[in-house]
Amino acid sequence: MGTAGGGVLRLPGLHGYAAEFSPYWPGRVACAAAQYYGIAGCGTLAVLEQNETGIVLLRSFDWNDGLFDVTWSENNEHVLITSSGDGSLQIWDIAKPKGPLQVYKEHTQEAYSVDWSQTRGEQLVVSGSWDQTAKLWDPAVGKSLRTFKGHEGVIYSTIWSPHIPGCFASASGDQTLRIWDVKAPGVRLVIPAHQAEILSCDWCKYDENLLVTGAVDCSLKGWDLRNVRQPVFVLLGHTYAVRRVKFSPFHATLLASCSYDFTVRFWDFSKPNPLLETVEHHTEFTCGLDLSLHKCGQVVDCAWDELVKIYTPSCLAAAG
Repeated sequence: MGTAGGGVLRLPGLHGYAAEFSPYWPGRVACAAAQYYGIAGCGTLAVLEQNETGIVLLRSFDWNDGLFDVTWSENNEHVLITSSGDGSLQIWDIAKPKGPLQVYKEHTQEAYSVDWSQTRGEQLVVSGSWDQTAKLWDPAVGKSLRTFKGHEGVIYSTIWSPHIPGCFASASGDQTLRIWDVKAPGVRLVIPAHQAEILSCDWCKYDENLLVTGAVDCSLKGWDLRNVRQPVFVLLGHTYAVRRVKFSPFHATLLASCSYDFTVRFWDFSKPNPLLETVEHHTEFTCGLDLSLHKCGQVVDCAWDELVKIYTPSCLAAAG
């Protein structure tokens, strides 16, 4: 495995749940983490920066419950939002190293996902919770704008479409992928995507109709919203639950996944043998994964072994 332009940072006593590259700063990463594997204890938002020698910790912020997801603001380079085991969302400003600017407490169980809209002209945030609801937020408004009900199990993932304003997807323990429009009542589309809990979903950056799901059945599946009776691809190889899936920002058919089998895998679903590479550099559940918008092929991941790693796998170095 190539590790060009990479590095490793240990977060002692913290188990990584999510890692996201900044959309503004090349090499800057936010990591949401929890003590005691997220079962008990506090959480930490760690902001990291890659330099010539490796990864350094720029800032860290503590919260009184585990932090399960993080998203960067799309209109302020210093602002992030985290979601927590106490059901709340926290807005942080890394230029003001004190407590959160705002706390939004409406979910009644763990807030497991949070995502800031990437489409121009709107500043909206969506959160998903184990209380089976998703909520829509304007970060400038102190309460949610709308609550989306319909899932019959916990929501693990809520992700905005990068193409269609006001449209997001949610993945749930009820074995469905659902598509929502913030301007329309009810749910737009319900896809019974797996016969197992779905832990993650993501939108293709090059095709507004294509999504991927990752589930407890160890598989990734691709879905074309114009015809959801059958998946357009099925990717097999993980040996335990798929925890997070991400499409490449640079290649239409490349994607990455991380798993409770401790691995990160890279795929090209257009190829007869789609598995490009398996990276085995963690010794615990691998939960956080992101692909850089700035440096083609650069990846960040984090796991319950307390490690955050930035690297370029050899398959993506070649693809770049």
